[in-house]
Amino acid sequence: MNKKKKYLTIGQFAAMHGINKKTLMWYDEIGLFQPISINPENGYRYYSYQQSSILETILLLRELDVSICEIQVFMKNRSAKNLKTLLDEKITALDLQINHLQAIRTTLCTHRKNMATLLTMDLSEIRIIEKKQCCLVTVDITRDTSFERTVELITAETEKYHVGRLHDASYGSMITVASLQNRDFDDYSKLFIEIPFLAYKAGLHIPPTGRYLRAFYKGDWDGIPRRYEEIFAYAKKHELTLHGFSYEMCINEIVIDRIEDSIVQIDIPIQR
Repeated sequence: MNKKKKYLTIGQFAAMHGINKKTLMWYDEIGLFQPISINPENGYRYYSYQQSSILETILLLRELDVSICEIQVFMKNRSAKNLKTLLDEKITALDLQINHLQAIRTTLCTHRKNMATLLTMDLSEIRIIEKKQCCLVTVDITRDTSFERTVELITAETEKYHVGRLHDASYGSMITVASLQNRDFDDYSKLFIEIPFLAYKAGLHIPPTGRYLRAFYKGDWDGIPRRYEEIFAYAKKHELTLHGFSYEMCINEIVIDRIEDSIVQIDIPIQR
């Protein structure tokens, strides 16, 4: 086929680009993309093969949610520099959207894993696990920090790290092993927020990698000291040294209504 002289009907050109011919008619009406020729007798529109790259650029920009007005401005000032600037902006926005979707997927996978754990778990079990490196956003608290103040601190940190919704992150509390060993079971010093794909920055908390003791506790908070006593007894029996913080996180809060039905996952690092 001689591409230089061959004209395509509006139906052929639309089919070649996977769009409806009404879209081409609309683009023509608003002056965004016009046919190379119009038959004066019947009004039929014709397009050339060389117009394909221009149309594909418009379709690409539409897929990136570039508005018609923005595309019209670009088409009137079309250049490599202007296209690069426009694409830089849209790629940045697309990367943010991808990161958000990846965070949601990670959160969903975490929920699915927690639900699988709930269906098979032995609440009395204490075991050793391996944990990989992660970064935690932390908020300092004391036993006197009010609930209202806690909410303010959490809200400020989620906004700082652009966490759009609470389900985009996991939350928990931290208490030092020293406080637990002193039987000061209310001496929580931090709340943590685990945000998927969060890269390390100064000020973030990095839990130790490697071996942890993992246990679970179900019930109201008055009974959690008994569970820690069982953890200490297990560590002593197996000659394990606990250190750092105990990381507590509720794993079933999305499927319960009563606080006493909460199941808390407790992870404590083991000294190498």
